[in-house]
Amino acid sequence: MPELKTILEAVLLAAGEPLSPERLLGVFPEAERPEREALRAALAELAADYAGRGLELIEVAGGFRIQVPGAFSPWVSRLWEERAATYSRALLETLALVAYRQPVTRGEIEEVRGVSVSSSIMKTLQEHDWIKVVGHREVPGRPALYATTRTFLDYFNLKSLSELPPLVAPRDLDVIGAELDRRIAVPPSDSTTLTEPPDG
Repeated sequence: MPELKTILEAVLLAAGEPLSPERLLGVFPEAERPEREALRAALAELAADYAGRGLELIEVAGGFRIQVPGAFSPWVSRLWEERAATYSRALLETLALVAYRQPVTRGEIEEVRGVSVSSSIMKTLQEHDWIKVVGHREVPGRPALYATTRTFLDYFNLKSLSELPPLVAPRDLDVIGAELDRRIAVPPSDSTTLTEPPDG
């Protein structure tokens, strides 16, 4: 049987999405299934092997993923120049507000931004599976409450919301918007593997 590290590399490259330790263990027949500690050790070895190369192994909310390091985005992003997504400041500010104030209503977002949030922005964020409705505020009209998804965390290379930079003033939304925009430069789904790219 090939080395555990090599098997994991092949599985992660083929998956095109983050895989949890449980899913990684699940690819082995029960008789050949490694211990969790051995799995973690092999993943650490693989990550070390990639140091200084054009790939990296990272852990995000959805599990482990092999991807191109962000340092290579100036070159890699040119592969997708014709279809590179550009997002408006309004969309990025809205996403930042959902991330920092969740669960939050559309009205509360508009109150902070001082302008109305278009339906197309909310629709785009939901189509990307970056936000979802998690309930309704118990006030007249029962407005929807929005929160970020695991897909949002995975896309922006975050293990949890605690990894977001601290937000101390509304003006910081500009900084956060710029950071999200920078991370969008090389979408993980495009830079991960040769295959196509989970819900939160």
